Amino acid sequence: MSFARSLFTVSGLTMVSRVGGFVRDSLTAIFLGAGPVADAFFAAQRLPNLFRSLFAEGAFSAAFVPLYTAEQEKHGDEAAQHFAGQALMLLLAALIPFSVIIMMLMPQVMLILAPGFEKDPQKYKLAVDFGTITFPYLALISVTALQTGVLNARGRFAPGAAAPVAFNIVLIIGLFAAHFFHWHVGYTLAWAVTVSGAVQCGWLAVSCYRARAAIPLIRPRMTEATRLLFRRIGPGAIGAGAAQINLLVSTILASTLPTGAVSYLFYADRLNQLPLGIVGIAVATTLLPILSRHIAAGDEDKVRYYSGRGIEFCLILGLPATIGLALAAQPIIQTLFQHGAFTRADTVATAHALQAYALGIPGFLLVKVFAAGFFARHDTKTPVKVALAAMAANVAGSLLLLGPLQHVGIALANAVAVSLNASLLYAALRRQGVPVGDDALPARARRIMMAAAMMAAVTAGATRVWDIIAPVGIWHEIMCLVALITLSGLSYAVALHVTGAMRWRDALAAARGKI
Repeated sequence: MSFARSLFTVSGLTMVSRVGGFVRDSLTAIFLGAGPVADAFFAAQRLPNLFRSLFAEGAFSAAFVPLYTAEQEKHGDEAAQHFAGQALMLLLAALIPFSVIIMMLMPQVMLILAPGFEKDPQKYKLAVDFGTITFPYLALISVTALQTGVLNARGRFAPGAAAPVAFNIVLIIGLFAAHFFHWHVGYTLAWAVTVSGAVQCGWLAVSCYRARAAIPLIRPRMTEATRLLFRRIGPGAIGAGAAQINLLVSTILASTLPTGAVSYLFYADRLNQLPLGIVGIAVATTLLPILSRHIAAGDEDKVRYYSGRGIEFCLILGLPATIGLALAAQPIIQTLFQHGAFTRADTVATAHALQAYALGIPGFLLVKVFAAGFFARHDTKTPVKVALAAMAANVAGSLLLLGPLQHVGIALANAVAVSLNASLLYAALRRQGVPVGDDALPARARRIMMAAAMMAAVTAGATRVWDIIAPVGIWHEIMCLVALITLSGLSYAVALHVTGAMRWRDALAAARGKI
C-alpha cells in the first residue's frame, strides 16, 4: 500500500470513529442525562483514559515502532516478533499488578480524582464502582497499542485505525441494551468500556494472525532491546503528560471566568479536534514506521521524500480546515449547538473560541511530521523538551491574554503554543542537519497556500450570504451549512487543480495507491 493510500485509509477510518463518537455522546446525553450517575461515569472513565494518553498510545508507539522496525531490518521478521513477544510479556507483567493495586485503592484514588464527590455518598460509591469496572481497559488497550505497532511497522494500517470504532459500537450497543432491558445505564456503560477493550484487543489479535505477525507468548526477559524500549517510553509519557497538563491548566483558568467559559472552550475544542484527529492520527500512524524503515536502511532520499509528502498532506488538509472553522465558525456552531438552552450569545462566544483554536491546526499537524523525524531516529528526548517549552508558553500566554480576551485568550494561547512547538521542532531538525522535505516541497507548498487563499475568498463570501439569509429552523440551517461547506470544498478542489498543487488525476492515483 502506498503512503498516500495509507494516509487516506487511516483518515477515513478515523473519521468514521469520530462520527461514531458524536453519535455515542448524543445517545449518552439522551439515555444518561447530566445527573449524578453521569458525573460518576465520566469521572471514572477519566482515569483509564488519562493513563492511556500518558502511556499506552503515543508514548508506547513512538518508542516501540522504530525499535521493532530496526530489529526487522537488521535481523529479520523472526527476531522482530521475538522482540514484540518480550515487550508484550513485560508490558503485562507491569500493567496487571498496577491495575490490581489501583482497583484495590479505588476509593482513595477517587477522592483525589473527584474530591467533591465525597459530599454525595451515592455519587461517590458509583464513581468507585465504575472506576473499578473500567480500569482493566488500560491493560487491554495497551496490548492493542502494541499489536497496532506491529501491524503499522509491516505496512498494515487499517486494522489499528479501525479498532477505535469498536469502542463506540460497543458503548452504543450497551446504551440501547440498558434502555430495552431496563439495566442500570451507568453500570452497563462501565462494563461496556472494559468489553470494548477486549473487543479491540481480540480484533487486533486476529489481524496480526492473518498478517502472519501473531505476537508470541514467551517468558519475559529484560534484553538490551526491551531495556531500551522502556527507557524511551518515559520521555514519551512526559511529553503526553505535558499535553494533559495544558488541558488541565486551560480548564482551571477558564473556571475563574464568568459562567459558560468552560463550556465555550469544550464545545469549540470538540470541533477543533475533528481535523486534528483525522489528519494528525493518519500522519503520526503512517509516517513513523515508513521513516523508521528507511532510516534503518540508510536511505535518506526516501526519508526526505516521505517527510515532504507528509508535510504536503498536512498543508492540503490543514489549511482548508483552518479557513473553514475560522471563517464559518458561527454558522457551524449555530447549526450544531444553538438549540434549547444554548443561546445566541453562547453561539457567538463559542465561535470566537473556535476561531482562535483553528489558528493552531497547521502547527499541530506539522508537529506530527517533525516529531516523527525524531522518533524514527530513536530520539524521544528532543520532542519532549520542546513540548515542555511549548507548555510553559501556553501557560504564560493564557495568563497574559486571560484578562483582555477572557476565554478566547486561552484558546489563542493554545494555538500560539502549538505553532511554537512546530517551529522549535523544525529548528531543532535543521540544527541537527536533518533534511526536512525534498526539493519539490517549497514549490508545492506555495501552490497549496495559493489554493487556500482562493478558498478563503469564496468561504468569506458564502459566510456573508449566510449572515444576510439568516436561516432559521434546524433543517433550513442544515441545508444552508451543507451548501456553504460544499461550495467551499469545491472551490478548494478547483483551486488545487488550477494552481497545480494537486491535479485531479494525481488525487485519483493517490487514492488508488499508485503514488
